Amino acid sequence: MNIGDKVRLIHSKEEGIITRFLKDNVVEVEIEAGFKLPVLRRELAVVSTNEKQFFKPVQTVPTQDIAKQKEVKPVIKADKGVFLAFLPINDKLVSIYLVNNSDWNFPFSLTLNTDRIHVGLLGGVLKAKSAQKSNLDLAIKDVEEWGSFTFQAFYYNDGPFDERTPLSKKMRVRASTWANYRKKAPILDKEAYLYQLDSDEIEAAHEKAKEDEKKLVIDVNKLKEGMMEKKPVEVLPKNYEKPSHIVDLHIEELTKNHYSMNNAEMLELQMNTFLSKFEQAIASGMDEITFIHGVGNGVLRQEIQRRLSGHKNVAWFEDAQKEKFGYGATRIKIK
Repeated sequence: MNIGDKVRLIHSKEEGIITRFLKDNVVEVEIEAGFKLPVLRRELAVVSTNEKQFFKPVQTVPTQDIAKQKEVKPVIKADKGVFLAFLPINDKLVSIYLVNNSDWNFPFSLTLNTDRIHVGLLGGVLKAKSAQKSNLDLAIKDVEEWGSFTFQAFYYNDGPFDERTPLSKKMRVRASTWANYRKKAPILDKEAYLYQLDSDEIEAAHEKAKEDEKKLVIDVNKLKEGMMEKKPVEVLPKNYEKPSHIVDLHIEELTKNHYSMNNAEMLELQMNTFLSKFEQAIASGMDEITFIHGVGNGVLRQEIQRRLSGHKNVAWFEDAQKEKFGYGATRIKIK
């Protein structure tokens, strides 16, 4: 150690310059602001002039700056823009695409639901500014029978972002408004039938659909009581053309507009069809006929068999082909 050397106090953070040597191995060190401290030589370490070449000074971040960093959020330039797109292949078929024109990433699933099946169309992660195509193509002429599309997804981005409620949408495509949705699809840059899944309009329609579902919940006992009342039943116009030996009364076989009907209306149509076909079978001289009514809650089966009990033209009736229909069909032997 020499006068003028830069030294550091071993047991503290102070650094200074040696100004003179005192007795008993004590050294005077001048630190910041001209303060001079007497320090034992063994409590000092000489600071090498090459130290900065090998050790980068530790930079401390003020507490308030750390707080500001935590508050920084990524800028979402496009907060919305998720679409279900039907891209025409020709005048008969369309392809199904999911288009994400937003700046969010979406872990997601897209399914198609009908009365009888539940089909997975797409699943995985839909990246921002991208599109994915399903392997399933649909016939345009069957648009009313496609069923309901259900899209479920989580908002996700790398780094910090505000938590958002998962996106869950259920929608149907209607033939009556199909043409109104023809427009240029983002990302695909082609004309398609485009339905936005994260728009307020779809949200309102989704809420209305849930309300409609609540209205469809009926009291089965009250329905039975109403059916037992002697009310005139509007029978379809008589047509004595010989019907098929097996008549399917499932509502989707009778009408394409059953999604807009409530339970009572569907039951009325099924009963009217049963009565009409049964009359035709009698008038055309058939020996027997089978009606497929399904199991369901049993209301349709019970009403059909109640009408058959004691009927002058019925020799007997039974649950038909249990191995095939279970208790979902009734076979009638006609006198």
